[in-house]
Amino acid sequence: MRYEPGNRFFDEMFTQSGNVRPHYQGVQEYIGQQGVAEFERRHRLLDLAFRNQGITFTVYGDALGTERTFPFDPVPRVIPAGEWAHLEAGLTQRVRALNAFLNDIYSDAQILGDGVIPSELVYTSAHFRREVHGVKVSQGLYTHIVGTDLIRNELGEYLVLEDNLRSPSGVSYLLANRQAMTRIYPGMFEGQGVRPVGHYTTALLALLQSVSPRENGTVVVLTPGMYNSAYFEHAYLAQQMGVELVEGRDLFVDAGRVWMRTTGGRQQVDVIYRRVDDDFLDPLTFRPDSALGVAGLVEVYRQGRVAIANAIGTGVADDKAVYAYVPDMIRYYLNETPLLNNVPTYLGWNPDQLEYMLANAGDLVFKAVGEAGGYGMLLGPYATREEVDTYLEKVRANPREFIAQPVVGLSRHPTFYPDTGEFEPAHVDLRPYILCGQDVTIVPGGLTRVALRRGSLVVNSSQGGGSKDTWVLDHDGPATPQGMSQLWHGDGLGQSQTQSQYQGGFGSAPLGQGQSQTQGGQSQSQSQLGGGNQTQSQSQSRRYDRVQADAQDWGTPPEAASSPEDAPGQHSFQQELAKDELGGDSRAGEDR
Repeated sequence: MRYEPGNRFFDEMFTQSGNVRPHYQGVQEYIGQQGVAEFERRHRLLDLAFRNQGITFTVYGDALGTERTFPFDPVPRVIPAGEWAHLEAGLTQRVRALNAFLNDIYSDAQILGDGVIPSELVYTSAHFRREVHGVKVSQGLYTHIVGTDLIRNELGEYLVLEDNLRSPSGVSYLLANRQAMTRIYPGMFEGQGVRPVGHYTTALLALLQSVSPRENGTVVVLTPGMYNSAYFEHAYLAQQMGVELVEGRDLFVDAGRVWMRTTGGRQQVDVIYRRVDDDFLDPLTFRPDSALGVAGLVEVYRQGRVAIANAIGTGVADDKAVYAYVPDMIRYYLNETPLLNNVPTYLGWNPDQLEYMLANAGDLVFKAVGEAGGYGMLLGPYATREEVDTYLEKVRANPREFIAQPVVGLSRHPTFYPDTGEFEPAHVDLRPYILCGQDVTIVPGGLTRVALRRGSLVVNSSQGGGSKDTWVLDHDGPATPQGMSQLWHGDGLGQSQTQSQYQGGFGSAPLGQGQSQTQGGQSQSQSQLGGGNQTQSQSQSRRYDRVQADAQDWGTPPEAASSPEDAPGQHSFQQELAKDELGGDSRAGEDR
């Protein structure tokens, strides 16, 4: 594997001296054994798989078309066990403090009364919902599903870029990435000790059912419709959980309850996993022109007869200005020292910080607090004088709506570029997915986004970014032959890979000879790894690898597959996944 890590940015896989990090040794060896030609052939199969499965995202206002295959790079990001344990503890701490904050400000607002956070900052947020003040949410949970964006600075320190608490999207791509990788590169997993991620939808459904006001309540996924940027994900999650995917027109309110229209008559709905922004949930409470929500829904919500995840009003906690105070929330509510640091942030509403922002605009990155996806921002070091002056006019006119952060270089990761057949460094970030119930569940991994445009620091899919499979290991590396194998263990439910690869997904086709056979919930290969013939197991792995890559059910030869489309401190250019507010261009509250 020929690769130059450089020394300006932290490289995830290699040290500055060019040595591979211990937890990446297995990946490096596998790529070396495959060779570039074979690795590229399988890369084309991955893109074809995504096209055939309809794994897409939407770019609004693009003259070339809105529907695109989600770009994917097959060199996985690997996180060792010790590093993940630190992230897991820090994220758990963070979501507990954020949930306590939301409970507080929608009731007694003690944190505001004690002066820890300025009241003005909260009450002027566009996402603070006075309409639900005093509402008692089920189990006191506001933040059921959280996607927290993490970056790594030049020293390798993880920093929190932002918290996404309304409708964090992208977990379907995480799951699809793993399915595709285990099908096209199954041998890469052998002996690596990769922790499974496929239990996410099971855990999500259990969480949603736990907040139901009735026992064995009915759960639905509420989508804005097929033209939303994350519609693939809405449909995918509903299918995996075995619940109905509904639009606002499929639901109605009667007798103080929410009902779903079905071919067998109406059915009461108890839990709504909404992928629609607050503004569009109920035309009687919020925007009267919304055709996406359910008239009367908020009143049923107030009465406690329906649960909504995430709760109405959570957006105030992922306001980019409120974000700067999350470390203070952790100290105030938990009496703990924050385990993960923020990117230092200047707030436009603070006169002293505003003065610094205006005087040093050429060295800072400005963001509008309500924008996302790389929009509404100014990259001071790369902007012209005219661009800076024009942007600062907006900042002076409405300083509350802007923050600024110094520049931090994102870490880089080896990425395969088909046009050159080379592995080149590309900047990455990480979005772990957190399920917050009575216990906090964090999928071991996350969505690693990668800036596929050479030299770019913007990882958003809407601006040329793609993704990688993210591995969390059960050890700190290097891998050992006796390590747990993702290939043989499947996705963590005591089944073989054959059974656990999501019926109807990438694993729906027969796997061919050489695969493990399940007996009594465990695979024969698993028992072999535990103490049998290791050589035989490896031989089966190679046959499995070859059969999978050459399977005939792809329908199109590899050659026909298309390649992917193209306070003072530190900050990243990496931007949040777009939180599209549905307006005249049919967008709604998704964090992309």
